[in-house]
Amino acid sequence: MTSSPIVLVLSDVDGTLVNAQKELSPRTIAVVERLRERDILFALTSSRPPRGLSMFIGPLQLTTPIAAFNSAMIVEPDLRVINQLTLDDEVSHHVVAILEEHDVSTWVYQGEEWYVRDLQGPHTQHEASVVAFQPVERSNLAAVCTNAVKIVGVSDDAEAMAKVEVVLNETLGARISATASQPYYLDITHPMANKGNAVDFFARHFEIPSSAIATIGDAFNDVSMFERSGLSIAMGNALSDVKAAAKEATTSNDDDGFAHAIERFILS
Repeated sequence: MTSSPIVLVLSDVDGTLVNAQKELSPRTIAVVERLRERDILFALTSSRPPRGLSMFIGPLQLTTPIAAFNSAMIVEPDLRVINQLTLDDEVSHHVVAILEEHDVSTWVYQGEEWYVRDLQGPHTQHEASVVAFQPVERSNLAAVCTNAVKIVGVSDDAEAMAKVEVVLNETLGARISATASQPYYLDITHPMANKGNAVDFFARHFEIPSSAIATIGDAFNDVSMFERSGLSIAMGNALSDVKAAAKEATTSNDDDGFAHAIERFILS
């Protein structure tokens, strides 16, 4: 447990805040309201694009900035951009080429748009239903690599995903941040765009120490924010390596693990 009083709770979304059906439970909505009553700030960080997070603003009455794309794009609740970190154009072209060379499906996010080569590609329509908007189909993704905010490699082939992550890091190293937001998604962003830097942003923005921030998540891209915050909580559905990186653990996202964590470790 942290010795500093918690001033802000920073939560991941998929696998954490929402259940497997991508829904907010009544208990989750109620516990965020209880945080507000205790004057504890609540904020979101996610690999999703800003538009894919807008459905939570009303139900959770969000007033804090939102760190989308693993903090590559930070927006106000009205989706006005506060800060944006884009990949170097040359790097983006390398990333797309490497993913395609390894037969890994590729998505490119540029500004407000999401581009894919095939609208029926792996996980594309599932993701579209989650974020509530459709991508734009482009046969030549290299043509939309200018000022890309995030590139995603998508495949259910675990061996191919592991190999392409190694190749990307060996080839581009410190010029990218490459982390898995799901076993089948590899997120490639600007090297400073990760959830650890989301913690740093909120600490600066609200002029609070990072030790006064609690973080909660379930995936490998949440580990960097665990390392920067005073209190870190892993979901019960997280992999063992993710749980090992957190100070505390809660139940799964289908068992109101987020609400349970807030009640047990913060409101109590």
